[in-house]
Amino acid sequence: MNDEIQIAKVGIADMKLVRHPYHIRTSGLGSCVGVVIYDLDRKMAGLAHVMLPESSLAKTPEFNPAKYADTAIKELVRHLLSQGARRETLRAKIAGGAQMFQFASTNEIMRIGPRNVEAVKKELNNLNILLVSEDVGGNSGRTIEFNPDNGKLHIKTVNKGTKEI
Repeated sequence: MNDEIQIAKVGIADMKLVRHPYHIRTSGLGSCVGVVIYDLDRKMAGLAHVMLPESSLAKTPEFNPAKYADTAIKELVRHLLSQGARRETLRAKIAGGAQMFQFASTNEIMRIGPRNVEAVKKELNNLNILLVSEDVGGNSGRTIEFNPDNGKLHIKTVNKGTKEI
């Protein structure tokens, strides 16, 4: 029997769904936010690697809903429900949203990480999805891996080690 964990990898501005025994992972979370929405009863989860807070920031005709907090979360929930998740049991965990660079100016447009976190929380609240835990902010990048069997989010933070939430 193969005890190796099967992992689905999510790229930047990407999203995927998995069921146990698969885990789901994304890396390169700087100012981006990794949003995990899961149904523990169904042992399934979706992960979106959100780059920007609002789809109104889209500048190209090729629209990618996974890129923006306001559209990625709706799309992720839609996919989960279409695959058998139950809305009332959906929960979320988030990580990322770092302020990767220090700027002399306090220009709001440069606060991408904090703005991404705010937008993700707003959208989860709008959809009545309980945010169970978070590891956001700071100034270090993260890699996250979620296990839909036990609901644990493993977070590896650059120069700060690992933890589970």
